[in-house]
Amino acid sequence: MSARTKARKRALDILFSADVRGEEIAVTLAAAAKRAANEPAREASWLYARDVVDGIIDHRDEIDEQITTHSRDWKLERMPAVDRALLRIAAWEILFNDEVPTAVAIDEAVELAKELSTEDSGAFVHGVLARIARAS
Repeated sequence: MSARTKARKRALDILFSADVRGEEIAVTLAAAAKRAANEPAREASWLYARDVVDGIIDHRDEIDEQITTHSRDWKLERMPAVDRALLRIAAWEILFNDEVPTAVAIDEAVELAKELSTEDSGAFVHGVLARIARAS
Protein backbone atom coordinates (compact mmCIF):
# COMPACT_ATOMS: atom_id res chain seq x y z
CA MET A 1 0.00 0.00 0.00
CA SER A 2 1.45 3.37 -0.99
CA ALA A 3 2.15 6.15 1.51
CA ARG A 4 -0.59 8.26 -0.08
CA THR A 5 -3.12 5.44 0.23
CA LYS A 6 -2.21 5.08 3.91
CA ALA A 7 -2.45 8.84 4.30
CA ARG A 8 -5.93 8.90 2.80
CA LYS A 9 -6.99 6.23 5.31
CA ARG A 10 -5.53 8.33 8.14
CA ALA A 11 -7.35 11.41 6.85
CA LEU A 12 -10.54 9.34 6.62
CA ASP A 13 -10.09 8.22 10.23
CA ILE A 14 -9.70 11.84 11.37
CA LEU A 15 -12.70 13.13 9.42
CA PHE A 16 -14.91 10.18 10.36
CA SER A 17 -13.97 10.44 14.04
CA ALA A 18 -14.70 14.17 14.14
CA ASP A 19 -18.02 13.64 12.38
CA VAL A 20 -19.20 10.80 14.63
CA ARG A 21 -18.13 12.58 17.81
CA GLY A 22 -19.55 15.93 16.71
CA GLU A 23 -16.13 17.58 17.17
CA GLU A 24 -14.48 20.23 15.10
CA ILE A 25 -12.11 18.62 12.61
CA ALA A 26 -9.25 20.76 13.94
CA VAL A 27 -9.68 19.28 17.44
CA THR A 28 -9.53 15.72 16.13
CA LEU A 29 -6.57 16.64 13.92
CA ALA A 30 -4.67 18.03 16.92
CA ALA A 31 -5.21 14.79 18.84
CA ALA A 32 -4.00 12.78 15.84
CA ALA A 33 -0.93 15.01 15.58
CA LYS A 34 -0.03 14.18 19.18
CA ARG A 35 -0.23 10.48 18.43
CA ALA A 36 1.71 10.88 15.18
CA ALA A 37 4.59 12.55 17.01
CA ASN A 38 5.25 9.15 18.61
CA GLU A 39 5.16 7.28 15.27
CA PRO A 40 8.24 8.38 13.27
CA ALA A 41 8.01 5.32 10.99
CA ARG A 42 4.65 6.56 9.72
CA GLU A 43 5.77 10.14 9.09
CA ALA A 44 5.31 10.04 5.30
CA SER A 45 1.66 9.03 5.53
CA TRP A 46 1.04 11.44 8.40
CA LEU A 47 2.37 14.46 6.48
CA TYR A 48 0.06 13.92 3.53
CA ALA A 49 -2.90 13.08 5.78
CA ARG A 50 -2.35 16.39 7.57
CA ASP A 51 -2.18 18.23 4.21
CA VAL A 52 -5.48 16.65 3.19
CA VAL A 53 -7.27 17.45 6.44
CA ASP A 54 -5.87 20.99 6.59
CA GLY A 55 -6.99 21.50 2.99
CA ILE A 56 -10.49 20.29 3.83
CA ILE A 57 -10.63 22.63 6.83
CA ASP A 58 -9.47 25.57 4.66
CA HIS A 59 -11.89 24.85 1.79
CA ARG A 60 -14.75 23.04 3.52
CA ASP A 61 -17.54 25.33 2.37
CA GLU A 62 -16.52 25.09 -1.28
CA ILE A 63 -15.94 21.33 -1.07
CA ASP A 64 -19.30 20.73 0.62
CA GLU A 65 -21.03 22.95 -1.94
CA GLN A 66 -19.52 20.89 -4.77
CA ILE A 67 -20.57 17.63 -3.12
CA THR A 68 -24.09 18.90 -2.47
CA THR A 69 -24.44 20.26 -6.02
CA HIS A 70 -23.31 17.01 -7.65
CA SER A 71 -24.86 14.42 -5.31
CA ARG A 72 -28.29 14.55 -6.94
CA ASP A 73 -31.01 14.51 -4.31
CA TRP A 74 -28.71 13.50 -1.42
CA LYS A 75 -28.25 16.00 1.34
CA LEU A 76 -24.77 15.99 2.85
CA GLU A 77 -26.07 15.24 6.34
CA ARG A 78 -28.02 12.18 5.09
CA MET A 79 -24.97 10.50 3.56
CA PRO A 80 -23.17 7.79 5.52
CA ALA A 81 -20.31 9.41 7.47
CA VAL A 82 -17.71 7.30 5.63
CA ASP A 83 -19.02 8.41 2.23
CA ARG A 84 -19.11 12.05 3.32
CA ALA A 85 -15.49 11.87 4.51
CA LEU A 86 -14.31 10.07 1.35
CA LEU A 87 -16.08 12.59 -0.87
CA ARG A 88 -14.42 15.47 0.99
CA ILE A 89 -10.97 13.90 0.66
CA ALA A 90 -11.28 13.18 -3.05
CA ALA A 91 -13.00 16.49 -3.80
CA TRP A 92 -10.11 18.33 -2.13
CA GLU A 93 -7.63 16.34 -4.21
CA ILE A 94 -9.56 17.03 -7.44
CA LEU A 95 -10.15 20.71 -6.79
CA PHE A 96 -7.07 21.82 -4.86
CA ASN A 97 -4.19 19.36 -5.27
CA ASP A 98 -2.61 19.41 -8.72
CA GLU A 99 -0.14 16.68 -7.69
CA VAL A 100 -2.83 13.98 -7.65
CA PRO A 101 -4.38 12.95 -10.97
CA THR A 102 -8.16 13.17 -10.88
CA ALA A 103 -8.54 9.50 -11.85
CA VAL A 104 -6.34 8.45 -8.92
CA ALA A 105 -8.34 10.54 -6.44
CA ILE A 106 -11.59 9.01 -7.71
CA ASP A 107 -10.28 5.43 -7.81
CA GLU A 108 -8.85 5.60 -4.29
CA ALA A 109 -12.10 6.98 -2.88
CA VAL A 110 -14.21 4.38 -4.69
CA GLU A 111 -12.03 1.49 -3.47
CA LEU A 112 -12.24 2.72 0.13
CA ALA A 113 -16.01 3.18 -0.19
CA LYS A 114 -16.38 -0.40 -1.45
CA GLU A 115 -14.23 -1.67 1.40
CA LEU A 116 -15.58 0.41 4.27
CA SER A 117 -19.10 1.58 3.49
CA THR A 118 -22.41 0.32 2.10
CA GLU A 119 -22.98 -1.93 -0.90
CA ASP A 120 -24.02 1.05 -3.04
CA SER A 121 -21.36 3.47 -1.80
CA GLY A 122 -18.74 2.73 -4.46
CA ALA A 123 -21.07 3.65 -7.30
CA PHE A 124 -22.45 6.66 -5.43
CA VAL A 125 -18.98 8.04 -4.61
CA HIS A 126 -17.83 7.45 -8.19
CA GLY A 127 -20.83 9.28 -9.63
CA VAL A 128 -20.51 12.33 -7.40
CA LEU A 129 -16.75 12.63 -7.93
CA ALA A 130 -17.01 12.16 -11.69
CA ARG A 131 -19.52 15.01 -11.88
CA ILE A 132 -17.28 17.23 -9.72
CA ALA A 133 -14.32 16.42 -11.96
CA ARG A 134 -16.25 17.23 -15.14
CA ALA A 135 -17.44 20.54 -13.69
CA SER A 136 -14.02 21.65 -12.47
